[in-house]
Amino acid sequence: MLIVLACTAVVLGLVATPSGAITGGQLDESRHPYVGGTVLYYAPLDETIVNCTGSLISATVFLTAAHCGRHDTARSVSFDEVFDPATSQRHHGRFYAHPAYDPAQPYHNDVAVIVLDEPVPDVDPTKLPRLPEAGLLDRMKADGSLNQSTQFTSVGYGFLGYTTEPGGLTRVRGQVRHYAVGSFNALAPDQLHISQNQALDDGGTCNGDSGGPNFLGAGEQETLVIAGLTSTGDTYCKATNVTYRVDTESARTFLGQYVPLP
Repeated sequence: MLIVLACTAVVLGLVATPSGAITGGQLDESRHPYVGGTVLYYAPLDETIVNCTGSLISATVFLTAAHCGRHDTARSVSFDEVFDPATSQRHHGRFYAHPAYDPAQPYHNDVAVIVLDEPVPDVDPTKLPRLPEAGLLDRMKADGSLNQSTQFTSVGYGFLGYTTEPGGLTRVRGQVRHYAVGSFNALAPDQLHISQNQALDDGGTCNGDSGGPNFLGAGEQETLVIAGLTSTGDTYCKATNVTYRVDTESARTFLGQYVPLP
């Protein structure tokens, strides 16, 4: 889930997880087995957590957001639906961010990969998340197929939103894979904005969902095509999920170093 930079506040304001989900969504229940969480040790809490989300796009390449890590550092990933630091299986690799990513301008070139040391076993390539064709969203916008009725499915391990506690608003902890469906809001040169306004029956993302996929379509029309990576959004995870488009020339030039491009 996101909020300003979706992975940054993952460790603040933790409370018990309710039965709800990823701001207006629900438990994933193995719908997206190749969506995983990036794992790190957080010293202030002396705890190992999932701080971001991502997708396996080949047996050895995990796609996530650049703001989720530091370039050329060791990272690990878990695909367990419920992350348990004591028991969850982890796959180890190295984090590589887009070379043009600049933390001072965090919403541009916000894409990275973790190249795993060993292939994830028993991968079904027909069920892996897929990169879009070049300029897919621009073409859809031009021909009218990208409009306010177009839906996207967001998946992540992040916070489930906010609850009102005696001390004020408190983020509700995630660490469990959920999904939600939102509708098209706006298109920018390198961003796709998705509504997560629950008054419009939309759901979306929050802190900890950064890097997670936003699949084109929902329900029976959901595809494996990743339209964008969760990048940022509004402070209280109630209005808009802002995703980084991976159909742009900049994203494709980077990702083409690691996987074949459609």
